[in-house]
Amino acid sequence: MDVDAAVRDLVDKQAVHEVVLRYCRGIDRLDLDLVRQAYHPGGIDHHTGFSGPIEEFLAWVEPGLRRMGGTTHIVGNHLSEIAGDVAVAETYGQAVHWGEPGDDEPRRNFTTGFRYIDHMTRRDGVWAIQERWASREWTRSDVGLRMAKWGEGPSGRRDADDPLAALRRRLGIG
Repeated sequence: MDVDAAVRDLVDKQAVHEVVLRYCRGIDRLDLDLVRQAYHPGGIDHHTGFSGPIEEFLAWVEPGLRRMGGTTHIVGNHLSEIAGDVAVAETYGQAVHWGEPGDDEPRRNFTTGFRYIDHMTRRDGVWAIQERWASREWTRSDVGLRMAKWGEGPSGRRDADDPLAALRRRLGIG
């Protein structure tokens, strides 16, 4: 592989990886427009309990996310294979979900291991998900395990007052 081809491959792989990261940020910050941007129009999502177009996925996932206090998606191994304007990406991760009541609601307080298996395409120079399989590998109940914060300090939010959103606004980014 020549240097130019190698650089193009790295740039494409970074772009594919950032699609996955933007999706996770969108879910965790309850920014459904950001989640939508991770998919091409007409993109398909297959999740536990749902399979269908992205717009229907967003309508399905939003009420569940709003019932929770929050989620944190932690991305681990990520491998993508690029073939022109088509990519296959596999991403391992863990997602922590929490909400009230914290002591007796296992469907609201759990951690899960997942793999995103993504068919991505590049359209008009933009990489996005064409079809995703969100494979749940394992789930653990976290009921009774969460603790309150130990003191004052920044906390994540799912609105425009989140520390990241405030910093981006202050710096004129995005």
